[in-house]
Amino acid sequence: MSGQQAGVDHALVKRFRQEVGDRLAHQRRLDQASGVPPMTGEDERQFARALIAQVLEEYARGEIGVGRTPPTADEEEALAAGIHAALFGVGRLQPFLDDPEVENIDINGCDRVFVSYADGQEIAHEPVADSDDELIELIQILAAYSGLSSRPFDTANPQLDLRLPDGSRLSAVMDVTVRPAVSIRRARLGKVFLSDLVGNGTLAPELGRFLAAAVAARKNLMIAGSTNAGKTTLLRALANEIPAAERLITVERALELGLDQFPELHPNVVAFEQRLPNSEGQGEITMAELVRRSLRMNPSRVIVGEVLGDEIVTMLNAMTQGNDGSLSTIHANSSMEVFNRIATYALQADERLPIEATHMLIAGAIDFVVFIEKRNDYHRGGTLRRFVSSVREVTGCDGRVLSSEVFIAAGDRVVPHAPISCLDELAAHGYDPAQEVWR
Repeated sequence: MSGQQAGVDHALVKRFRQEVGDRLAHQRRLDQASGVPPMTGEDERQFARALIAQVLEEYARGEIGVGRTPPTADEEEALAAGIHAALFGVGRLQPFLDDPEVENIDINGCDRVFVSYADGQEIAHEPVADSDDELIELIQILAAYSGLSSRPFDTANPQLDLRLPDGSRLSAVMDVTVRPAVSIRRARLGKVFLSDLVGNGTLAPELGRFLAAAVAARKNLMIAGSTNAGKTTLLRALANEIPAAERLITVERALELGLDQFPELHPNVVAFEQRLPNSEGQGEITMAELVRRSLRMNPSRVIVGEVLGDEIVTMLNAMTQGNDGSLSTIHANSSMEVFNRIATYALQADERLPIEATHMLIAGAIDFVVFIEKRNDYHRGGTLRRFVSSVREVTGCDGRVLSSEVFIAAGDRVVPHAPISCLDELAAHGYDPAQEVWR
């Protein structure tokens, strides 16, 4: 993929992007003056493709006219893709997003680009912009057109989180670092099922059947793990076990789950996205407010993309008020650490819940903590492996949360460890540990 990028004349892409953009804007003005309805997004893309072909044809004629060799068919195709990406995509980043083997893209300034691949390799690549200012401009364009509302990225708003059109998650900062920094985490599996995760080794088959029964039994599940461990992918797979007849409300900082993108699986979905304050500090709608609002929207289940702050208290309250079957993710380094992490967030909330009250709330709200981790298996040639290594059942509260680890890692395997107290409920949905043969 880096070879494809290297074959593109980025100066030409920049020049032609400006020309096509100007012609596109001119057509918009003509349509408006003539009372013609504005083009839809897809119509505009198709029209832009025609303009790109026109501009490239004019360029080829000009080169021939002065005795130079025009672009070859392959070079012209690469130029066309680059111009279209610069207009509607993510510029020079587009080839990385088109590569199914790319997992993460880290940019520490326009010319410090590091790409991580599914096989565990990290490779340095060529610049994605000609300057840091151009990189910032690219991120600003993405921030303006991604998500449900435009998001600022400037000196007054130096942090940005958003979901790209392909579902990847972008996080960017400026002014708090020497150079602008961007991290993009790929959404490689949009429609993913527990069977897929069993197939790629993330889940033991027996654990997959247990989790499917837990979702069917409407147990509240908290998925925990470190950064980039695969929490969101596991959450999507669990959500896809929910029957199509149920109404789902998802709450996220930046749209990422995309459950509403698959109406054949979930026809009744409302996706909420946190809204940041405007330049005057007005108009903010927080995660906690959205969770509260979701409870008034007749949900069958509430799914919170990632818990990072004071929304935890609202979410736990929702789980204890009849919204069984809720799902969420949280950053933690073990299944046991989740309870202290939640207590820390609860202390920061408006409610200022003391630890004892938080632990009582956790015990009444969460049924299982599912811990997923990533390991670089050097004995397998350095392959990056993600797998569910622990499941902890919440069993009560005695000043602190009481829990038992019902599944535990044993080397490369995950095996049963403690009895499941709600086994009768899971058995009603087809889970029978007596029939499981763990290998």
